[in-house]
Amino acid sequence: MNHDHGMAAPPLSMNGTSGMHYGKKMMMMHMTFFWGKDAEILFSGWPGRRLGGGMYALALIFIFFLAFLVEWISHSRLIKPGGANNVWAGVVQSLLHAVRVGLAYLVMLAVMSFNGGVFLMAIAGHMLGFLLFGSRVFKRNMDILSSEKTSDLPPMSC
Repeated sequence: MNHDHGMAAPPLSMNGTSGMHYGKKMMMMHMTFFWGKDAEILFSGWPGRRLGGGMYALALIFIFFLAFLVEWISHSRLIKPGGANNVWAGVVQSLLHAVRVGLAYLVMLAVMSFNGGVFLMAIAGHMLGFLLFGSRVFKRNMDILSSEKTSDLPPMSC
């Protein structure tokens, strides 16, 4: 039984890339990790080849910041406990969850560019964010021992 619905996968070249034709322009998609500053991350043409490696460095900082922000939101306490309005707290909690998931998906899409630098910056952003906001390094002993809720959002799980 044929389940590909008439769609064939683009052929792979010898360097692990796959090409797709868009009009007269050929777009290359990597299927393995690669190193280099000439990558497209999140948006078509960004960072591209502008300003040498400067835009690539900016893109790496942006990905690092997104991953760091995901960890901050995951471990933050922005909603005051014992508030009188549970509906409003639930709406804010839902909005925080949506922002966290959206940012996490952006980081995932950036990593899917298969650029090694992007992958390493995403891991570094998550690591530093967890170190500062989720680990025991900067918590008082009383915070660790208490059974009190440590963040507004439940942990991310698959």
